[in-house]
Amino acid sequence: MRDMLLIKQGLIHDAVHRNPYRGDILTEKGKILEIAPIMRNRNTEEAVVLDASNLQVYPGFVEAHCHLGLDGYGIGFEGADYNETTDSVTPQLSAIDGLNPQDESIRIAMESGVTCVAAGPGSSNVLGGTFTVYKTAGKRIDDMVIKKKAAMKCAFGENPKICYKDRDNYSRMGTASKLRIMLERTREYMARKKAAGEDILKCPPYDPKLEALIPVLKGELPLKAHVHQANDIYTAIRIAREFHVGLALDHCTDGSLIAEDLAKEGYPVAVGPSFGHATKFELKNMSFVTPGELARAGCRVSVITDSPVVPQQYLALCAGLAVKSGMDEFDALKAITIHAAQHIGVEERVGSLEAGKDADLVLASGNPMVSDTRIEYVIIDGRITFARKKE
Repeated sequence: MRDMLLIKQGLIHDAVHRNPYRGDILTEKGKILEIAPIMRNRNTEEAVVLDASNLQVYPGFVEAHCHLGLDGYGIGFEGADYNETTDSVTPQLSAIDGLNPQDESIRIAMESGVTCVAAGPGSSNVLGGTFTVYKTAGKRIDDMVIKKKAAMKCAFGENPKICYKDRDNYSRMGTASKLRIMLERTREYMARKKAAGEDILKCPPYDPKLEALIPVLKGELPLKAHVHQANDIYTAIRIAREFHVGLALDHCTDGSLIAEDLAKEGYPVAVGPSFGHATKFELKNMSFVTPGELARAGCRVSVITDSPVVPQQYLALCAGLAVKSGMDEFDALKAITIHAAQHIGVEERVGSLEAGKDADLVLASGNPMVSDTRIEYVIIDGRITFARKKE
């Protein structure tokens, strides 16, 4: 067997071309081999064939910021592993060590078409640790991960203030100061290690926090900044510039207030969660209008659920609510596919339907951003992981 799958004559929305087109998609060994109007000159006799003539075909949906697998269906303390609240600065933590593939919420997300997520620490800490990118099908997280360390989580605004106000972090100034101190200490630590060369006796004492931040200073790992208010967004940008580090802006609740500025800055922005009450002061401008306004200004926009704040299975519907609030439909599709993949640095593998990329696809009865659409098949790495039972 050649491990081939042939999807016949679906209406393809590839997240590359604005207009959908009808065609065949051939996958082999987990990758997209070819997309063509009609598959010719290929030996497909051994392929499993899916008739998609009455279906619409999309890339697997990508979530750029969530806590799926770290906080799911468990109740109380044992069900929550997304914040380490013993210390306001914990860059040495890695999401992969807390992710639980057996959590029911992952299966539900997959069956709704979410095939790839970036999950990691919450926003209690000034520095929370690294996010991990993984596929939503599997039993062992090591086999599901496609990027073990995708970004270093940092947080501004109310959350670190509230969580640590009685210990060591009472103000926005304190939050920014703590982040600067850690980055400056890492820069000095790197210089001392370089000067020591191979002489272990001259090396500075091992510091797991600073070791975790070295890839950030080297430009290998961007900061993933929890920012809602406009002033926090600007502080994140200010610090990223000071230390010449990469940056992604997550939540961006006030984004529409400074859309033109954000477009000029060029950092990727992820908007959400936008469904629910404004439960904090810094959420007072929360709106599904924001993703569309940022996209029209020229920003590269992702739509996020921040699950479990909004359950992960409603990612496509959140994009649909952005469309209902004025976002261009193609921009909304990219916001949960290729833009989300770019936001977390995995666009070479997922986020669009193109030859050579992972065979992650969603086959639906219509537009998944509309509530009455049914997901009929989900395919991850060329394997059918969900097929709706026929009535």
